[in-house]
Amino acid sequence: MAIVASAADGHHAAGRATILQLRAPDLTTRELERQATELVASSPIPVLVSSRCDVALSSGAAGVNLPERDILVGDARRLLEHRMVGRSVHSIEAALAAEGDGADFVIFGPVWASTSHPDVEPVGIDALSDVARMLRIPVLAIGGVTEARIAECDAAGAAGYAAISLFR
Repeated sequence: MAIVASAADGHHAAGRATILQLRAPDLTTRELERQATELVASSPIPVLVSSRCDVALSSGAAGVNLPERDILVGDARRLLEHRMVGRSVHSIEAALAAEGDGADFVIFGPVWASTSHPDVEPVGIDALSDVARMLRIPVLAIGGVTEARIAECDAAGAAGYAAISLFR
């Protein structure tokens, strides 16, 4: 999953990713909707919108990924019905709760130190392995993922990974 801040970034990453997540918290709602609509219309792969169910619906996106402290997964599911609903989590407990609440997948981390979240302590590869073993839904690794670390994510049982800088 490539996490992108604009439709242009998404176009660049679409050739190397399997899912795009539009995450642009500094944009106005109108601009976010414009970016999402453009990206959905032109992307050959599914597009998720970070946190904004309303924008996901209006743009025709495949779903949302919710930050850990965002609305409940069940509330998003009621709004989005059969679209994808994921949850970013930072602990085993939060991952289990997201699965129990009906999330389709979790993004777990940061596994390693991350430049996009420098104030968050990495959870480590062993915690990723524990979460991947405990959950029935896909677990994506995030945080400090590099080309060299993809094999470690796979070995830990992650279904994949999400990244920002890896797709730039």
